[in-house]
Amino acid sequence: MQFLFVADPLESFNTKKDSTFAMMREAQRRGHTVFATEPRDISWQVGGKVVAQVRALRLTGDLHDWYEEVGVAQQALADFDAVLMRKDPPFDSEFFYATHMLSQAEREGAKVFNKPAALRDHPEKMAVMEFPEVLGPTLITRNPQDIRAFHAQHQDIILKPLDGMGGMGIFRVGPDGMNLGSIIETLNQQGATSVMVQKFLPAITQGDKRILIIGGKPVPYCLARIPQGNEVRGNLAAGGKGVAQPLSDSDRAIADKLGPILVARGLLLVGLDVIGDKVTEINVTSPTCFQEIQQQTGCDVPALFVDALEQAVQAAA
Repeated sequence: MQFLFVADPLESFNTKKDSTFAMMREAQRRGHTVFATEPRDISWQVGGKVVAQVRALRLTGDLHDWYEEVGVAQQALADFDAVLMRKDPPFDSEFFYATHMLSQAEREGAKVFNKPAALRDHPEKMAVMEFPEVLGPTLITRNPQDIRAFHAQHQDIILKPLDGMGGMGIFRVGPDGMNLGSIIETLNQQGATSVMVQKFLPAITQGDKRILIIGGKPVPYCLARIPQGNEVRGNLAAGGKGVAQPLSDSDRAIADKLGPILVARGLLLVGLDVIGDKVTEINVTSPTCFQEIQQQTGCDVPALFVDALEQAVQAAA
């Protein structure tokens, strides 16, 4: 099969832990042909198909000079057996426009994973609000007074922007309310920007768990991202320590509840962020942690993903 990965620039990949790289490597190992493009290289002219300037790749097996470009061409997205949307957040206007062009490519026959409409319908911070039974106290608002009232009720809170990733822009405010006004001004921008506010969950000391759901089924291990020192964020990008561990009964119950719902909506790969027994985010754009889990447990997450991808392509044929 021919797989096209829509991703960030190849030159930016950290191959020691990049999940898209792990997908590519497993796909090539199975004999599939790997192509790459970026959202900026996708175009659509009236009367024509959605096309992209694509790079045909051969992975070398080296982690530094990790690919060779064996061809460059403009090609319709519908010509590929699968198109994988793996562009990292932020989910900004350009990401949004890219999903619309991918939806048009679907109408032309392309098979896109995750489904573009599902990406639009599941903004990563907000999607969890649909499932209050697995969610701690949470507020999304542009109103500073709502944030202050939420703090007065719950005392110890986390504030974060809706479009952040990797722990960017996350603040904790304790019972003393120290710096709450300044943080609201920074994130809220005088009512122009919505903010997510959540009750602080002390279980973060045991890690912010990334639970991967592939084809509606949970990977048997998660990666607990444990904050270090005085840091409140467990994100690996913020210095958290990643520790792979088997799913707990609670983890599995959450995944078993949400997995079938999300895969039915066209989300082949999902990353749930769970603290204790509460889901804090549903990641759908480019969930990661494949390599960390595989390296620590031997569980071949890339193989599980490509298994599911092959089955999804065949089912859509």
